[in-house]
Amino acid sequence: MTEQGARAAHGAGTEVGGKPRINKLVRDDLVVCLLQGWRDFVAAPRYGLFFGGVYAFGGIAITALFLALHLPYVGYPVAMGFALIVPFVAMGTYEISRRLERGEPLSWEAVFGAVWRRSGKDLGWMALVTLFALIIWVDFAVFLFLMFFGLHVPTPQELMIEILSTSRGLTFAVVGNVVGAAVAMTVFSITVVSFPILADRDIDFVTAMITSVRCVLTNPLQMVAWACVIGLLLLISMLVGFLGLFIALPVLGHASWALYRKLVA
Repeated sequence: MTEQGARAAHGAGTEVGGKPRINKLVRDDLVVCLLQGWRDFVAAPRYGLFFGGVYAFGGIAITALFLALHLPYVGYPVAMGFALIVPFVAMGTYEISRRLERGEPLSWEAVFGAVWRRSGKDLGWMALVTLFALIIWVDFAVFLFLMFFGLHVPTPQELMIEILSTSRGLTFAVVGNVVGAAVAMTVFSITVVSFPILADRDIDFVTAMITSVRCVLTNPLQMVAWACVIGLLLLISMLVGFLGLFIALPVLGHASWALYRKLVA
């Protein structure tokens, strides 16, 4: 059966109320999207490296700030929570992929101009949603730390020893990461498609978020797998000093556009 036939067999018809039609993903769609993301990055590398660099240096600066303030328990969740704003930072890559897809010329003025025009509309509200989610995640992290360790602020070495050698530290690490994963999955569900659709269509941000959640509910296993791919690539990039984000972010951004095009008719 062809890919189109498989989609028709699983078909997701247009729903009432004019809601966007959601397609069922078929086998290998995620791999195809990643490959398309790489092709778009190679087709316009200087743009991708720029947006990846902005994200990388932002992560380095924020993490370094909290470490310099001797707040390692905040630095780690901020670094992890920084992934929550990937869809917003990747807005430029969506515009690049959109232009490559339509054969439109690329220029810095065109890319930034398109993002800027949308930033004053519902895209600005979506940016606030992701920023609020990052703040909530950091608040959760601080609360959990105070609940387990009180007002004592250990050094990074002491904190690592505590996590690896005591039941309290291990419980703290498990609970913290479980809570973080729950917050991240919630944010992922409302943003995975909402930012690309706002870059592509004249649609309000509430409808964009609802459409994004519908995509996740229609393709739960594939979307969880996509969230894991994003998390794994970002984690690897951060482990090498955030430098991997120069490539990981634009590739994921372009791939997210390709995934959006497969999901939303």
